[in-house]
Amino acid sequence: MSLPILYSFRRCPYAMRARLAIASSEQQCVLREVVLRNKPQELLVASPKGTVPVLVAGTKIIDESLDIMQWVLTQSDPESLLRPSVGDLLQMLELVSENDGQFKQALDRYKYPQRYAEHVAAGGADEYASYHREQAAQWLQSLEQRLSRYPYLFGAQQSLADLAIAPFVRQFAHTDLDWFNEQPWPSLIIWLKRFTDSPRFLRVMEKYPPWTAQQEKIIFPPPRP
Repeated sequence: MSLPILYSFRRCPYAMRARLAIASSEQQCVLREVVLRNKPQELLVASPKGTVPVLVAGTKIIDESLDIMQWVLTQSDPESLLRPSVGDLLQMLELVSENDGQFKQALDRYKYPQRYAEHVAAGGADEYASYHREQAAQWLQSLEQRLSRYPYLFGAQQSLADLAIAPFVRQFAHTDLDWFNEQPWPSLIIWLKRFTDSPRFLRVMEKYPPWTAQQEKIIFPPPRP
């Protein structure tokens, strides 16, 4: 059988979480790196909304990152990411939903205030960004409380929730890394550094050229160093 195809964009946190799950599952796929301003027709045929990631596995097309994570890990989950040591899958999905909802909304307005017309009425881009940074920070404080009890979000072992949420916390942190590192979130900062320094993260963040139909297949994940 042919390998599944993953349309991805290296810096997208949604695509990161999909790649992280695939790497954890010890399965392989064909990676097609997408340039978002010049999306290939093959991607648009598979998923007309044109966002990444998209996984094409035979006749099955999955174009939501969390669905990709769950489908891949249902096939193979050697690290038991779907079975946390504290809590259960439903609780993990509820936390990820908070990340993808209220936190992501605040993150986008903090990182890209000029994209939102209401920043003018809110006192300008800086004031608007500062307000939404504070909204995001309140949610991050709840993660700090979790991580002060356990090294990971759902206990002693990494879980789906960690891999699904960490790429977005990373994006928030890198918007102003000095500010982030000054916050009273010691457990959260350690958790994020453990994630970004991990061989798994470095492995899924390898750079690839934009995909073309003439390109040789890129098998993902790359071999372990």
